[in-house]
Amino acid sequence: MNDLDELIELTDDDNTSDLKELAETSEKIEKTLDRLEFTTRLSGPNDSRNGILTIHPGAGGTESQDWADMLFRMYNRWCEMKGFEVNLIDYQPGEEAGLKSATMEIKGEFAYGYLKAESGVHRLVRISPFDANSRRHTSFVSVYVYPEFSEEISIEVKDEDLRIDTYRASGAGGQHVNKTSSAVRMTHLPTGIVVQCQNERSQIKNRATAMMLLKSRLYQMELEEQRKKHAEMEKSKKKIEWGSQIRSYVFHPYNMVKDHRTDEETSNIQAVMDGHIDRFIEAFLSDPELSKA
Repeated sequence: MNDLDELIELTDDDNTSDLKELAETSEKIEKTLDRLEFTTRLSGPNDSRNGILTIHPGAGGTESQDWADMLFRMYNRWCEMKGFEVNLIDYQPGEEAGLKSATMEIKGEFAYGYLKAESGVHRLVRISPFDANSRRHTSFVSVYVYPEFSEEISIEVKDEDLRIDTYRASGAGGQHVNKTSSAVRMTHLPTGIVVQCQNERSQIKNRATAMMLLKSRLYQMELEEQRKKHAEMEKSKKKIEWGSQIRSYVFHPYNMVKDHRTDEETSNIQAVMDGHIDRFIEAFLSDPELSKA
C-alpha cells in the first residue's frame, strides 16, 4: 500500500505506461486482500489440517461407478491446480468401468478447510453411455471428507476392538499386485468403521496408514457427535448425510451444475469436471452457518 501511495504521487496522468503500472499494482493489492479476507473464513479448529476424501458410488452399478470415477478425476484436477499433494490410499476399480471406492489423502495448507464443502451426495443426470437405448439416467455418489488425524490429539484404539484382515491388492499398483497379501483392511468393532489401505508394498506400512485413517475417522465421529448436539439447539443447521444431495450435475437435457445449499450455479459443466470448483467451495465457505465445521 505504501508503494502504491508513492506510485500515485509519481504517476504522470499523460503517461500510458505509468497508468498501466498503477492499475497492475492496484489489481495485485486487491487480489491479495481478497485472498486474505477469504482465508479468515478458514478459522475452524481443523481447517488448516490435511484432508482425507473418500468416494463411494450409490446404487446403479456401472453407471454410478463411472460417475464416481468422474468425480475422482475432478478432485485430482482441482488439487493439481491448488498445488495440493494427493496420496492415493485406496482405489477399488469397478468391474466394467469406474470405481467402487477411493480414498485420497490430500496434503496442503487448509486442504480440509476447503474440501469440507464437498461432503455430501453428488447427483448426475445424463444420457448413459452404458445404455444401448440412450436413455437418461440419474446417478448418485457419496463424497465424505474428514481432517487427517494429528498425533497431537489422543485417540485410544484398543487391540481387542480391532479386526485386521490382509488381502492381495487389486488394480494399478506395480509388480507386487496380486502376488503378496500386503493390503490391509481394519475394522473397528465398537463403531463398525472399516478402513483399508493397499498403496504400499509393505503390509506394515499399510497397517500404519490404516491406523491413521481409523483414528481420523474416530476423531471426526467425535466432532460430529458434538455438532449433532449443537444442531439440536440450532434446528436451522443443515445436515450432511447420505441421501441429502448437495449438488446436481446435469448433462441432459441442458448443461448446468447447481449447488443446492448456496444456489451457486454455472452452465460451464466441462470446466467444473476439469476441476474448476472454487466458485462452489467459496460460496459454501462464505455462508457462516454452512461452513461451521
